[in-house]
Amino acid sequence: MKLSIVIPAHNEEANIGPCLDELVSQLDLEQIHFEIIVVNDNSRDNTEQEVLNRAATRPEIRLIHRMPPGGFGRAIRTGLEFVTGEAVVIYMADRSDHPEDAILYLRTIESGYDCVFGSRFIRGAKVQRYPTLKLYINRFVNIMIQWMFWTKFNDLTNAFKAYRTDVIRRCGPYRSCHFNITLELSLSALISGYKIAQVPIQWEGRTWGSSNLKLAEMGRRYACTLLMLFFQRILLSDDVQSERMRDKSLGNEVFSADAIGRDSE
Repeated sequence: MKLSIVIPAHNEEANIGPCLDELVSQLDLEQIHFEIIVVNDNSRDNTEQEVLNRAATRPEIRLIHRMPPGGFGRAIRTGLEFVTGEAVVIYMADRSDHPEDAILYLRTIESGYDCVFGSRFIRGAKVQRYPTLKLYINRFVNIMIQWMFWTKFNDLTNAFKAYRTDVIRRCGPYRSCHFNITLELSLSALISGYKIAQVPIQWEGRTWGSSNLKLAEMGRRYACTLLMLFFQRILLSDDVQSERMRDKSLGNEVFSADAIGRDSE
């Protein structure tokens, strides 16, 4: 499978270069066919030049410019429009995610899953430098999401996930403009009944720059996205069940037709 990696970047001049170097090195080591799509989200520093320096020698790296207004969700949505691989990973420019986990995501999808959700809070995960306040808020929000959607997945607000590209296409279009895109992507796949794996991942808090996630601003957006998808889940549940029954019925019909064909021979 060809792997597409979408990286939104806003003022990440000290992070984006090493981030790309680490990714390319690991992908080459694993001999993976890939593309890296960096979306420059209205950066005011040298983020663009750092990407261009790498793209000059690695044509797999593509730089996409976003015009104002900016926003994490808008950058993700823009990047997804340019994806050409069969699988896509959302990856953070601040080097909080690890290339080895992106490889694990791809291998898991190749084994038959539609999506892979990394979790920082299950056995085998490793987390460093997570701000205490954000950690408590993260755990509260994710537990609430688990109750609302009756799901085992416990890190749905984490952007670092993988999807088959056709899942992304079928679940869209997406509307979120900020970090609530993480919920819209993952919960849309969840309520649509796709086969999802949860795997432990590594995560490290940034050592340079500051996060663009502002908790006070995001509360209202997260709440609106959650409510929208909660009611969408209720509305879709009958349709999803009907489609599963249809697919099962079609599978049985194909099996019966093959059996009849063999008997007639």
